Amino acid sequence: MSKIVIIGSISMDLVMETDRIAEAGETVFGKQFSMVPGGKGANQAVAIGRLSSKDDHIEMLGAVGQDQFGPSLLDNLNQNQVISENVGTIPYSTGVAQITLYDDDNRIIYCPGANGEVDASHFDSEWDIIKSADLVVLQNEISHSSNLAIAQFCHQNGVKVLYNPAPSRDTDVDMLDFVDVFTPNEHEIKELFPNQEIEDVIKHYPNKLLVTLGTKGSIFFDGKEIQKVPAIKAEVVDTTGAGDTFNGAFGYALSKGMSFKDAVAFGTLASHLSVQGFGAQGGMPYLKEMKESGYYEETWAVE
Repeated sequence: MSKIVIIGSISMDLVMETDRIAEAGETVFGKQFSMVPGGKGANQAVAIGRLSSKDDHIEMLGAVGQDQFGPSLLDNLNQNQVISENVGTIPYSTGVAQITLYDDDNRIIYCPGANGEVDASHFDSEWDIIKSADLVVLQNEISHSSNLAIAQFCHQNGVKVLYNPAPSRDTDVDMLDFVDVFTPNEHEIKELFPNQEIEDVIKHYPNKLLVTLGTKGSIFFDGKEIQKVPAIKAEVVDTTGAGDTFNGAFGYALSKGMSFKDAVAFGTLASHLSVQGFGAQGGMPYLKEMKESGYYEETWAVE
């Protein structure tokens, strides 16, 4: 059994598909508009929930607003094996991401809404939930002060933390001493460690700093040598949520006792499958779909 607590954003994604990006002052036609569940925290929770077994305990902490989006987003979590009973409903708008899909890639504008009001200083019973977890998963769509307080609490209480510093902030490096795994992408690592080569940076953080490189895969240092795990080529429908799928699946694999490298490969397969579906969560695979892939390794032995 794995007990994983995800603390972060819960949002509605407003997705516009287009063949043209508007210039300043210009209006262009879109091909299709959709509203789909999102938010980096909820995305990672759903990615984990879909892979989980009935014996696992996957729980989300965060907040939604008092609007039409809140109830549907909570229902979506529940339908994906994620417990949401301790997600708060507060008098703000629910978080919203405006996403433009163009040329097999995405452009995102994020408005935090209720997510910006998630404040660890107001936690009460939440600390007990966190303390009992095997793994806590964090991202950057709640405040840095809350993330830092949670990471420090986990560090003091022997709870492992996977931290995905996205979107990046200057203060993200403050988290390094208190988390077990730190997973920036290639853009975020350059912002956090300017004028340094990725391979030089990761050597300081063996089996801790994992950098995702999009279509080039992932890279980390195992304490002896640099390890590169290649991406799997896919027919891309939508890249939104691919990183969240990777982080969720990677964290879930670690909770099941996989080696660091195998967990990276497991996350890589999950993100490979995710980009073949529409929306941040639409392509996120269930464990059955993972096992049906020719890239699934029987030695992973996840049940």
